Amino acid sequence: MVTNEQIKTNTALVAPRGMPMSNVLLVTTSPRGGDSVSTKLAAELAARLAKKSGASLVTRDVGAKPLPHIDVDFVVATRSGKTDLSAHEKAALDRGMEIVGEVKAADIIVIGAALINFNATTNLKGWVDHLAIPRQTFQYGASGAEGLVTGKKVYVVTASAGAYGDGPGDYLKPWLTYALGFVGMTDVEFIRVDALAYGPEAVEKSMAAAAARIEAIAA
Repeated sequence: MVTNEQIKTNTALVAPRGMPMSNVLLVTTSPRGGDSVSTKLAAELAARLAKKSGASLVTRDVGAKPLPHIDVDFVVATRSGKTDLSAHEKAALDRGMEIVGEVKAADIIVIGAALINFNATTNLKGWVDHLAIPRQTFQYGASGAEGLVTGKKVYVVTASAGAYGDGPGDYLKPWLTYALGFVGMTDVEFIRVDALAYGPEAVEKSMAAAAARIEAIAA
């Protein structure tokens, strides 16, 4: 079990016993299940990247199994400095550190991110909330915030009914780019599938563009 003392001292985190040190982490976040375009394409990309390099593949599906909203137990466990944690606080800490461990163990992270109501799902927001733990994934110093999760390549596959480009209507990309960068992951590429409600021709064009990019990445 990860202790609050490890949080305070920024002890290097290793994967739990029995869990392989993953090279590729797939995080899927859509509540659409098997109908999710972002999940299907992200899973394809992650599988091909893992096969290409002979890496292990770990999947975290917060679309099917959402993380709970962070609460007072999580805040106390990760930010108060308290050492004698209650059972609920320890459980909240362990849950967050499991997310941190998966990310730290990965060389490549592939995120399937549905754009719903112009932003990320609460499922993805919850994953980010559990990842952002002081002195594990970020810290503050004299010059401000410093991300501690560096050297990762991140691919984000997004899917949306509308087509917003980089303008108003897509608040997922700027938010997630900043959130990942805050913890040190600055090498982020977005693969966008949009206009899914614009008819067969628009869907075919968007899917073809995404498929071509996935092919180029995984080649």
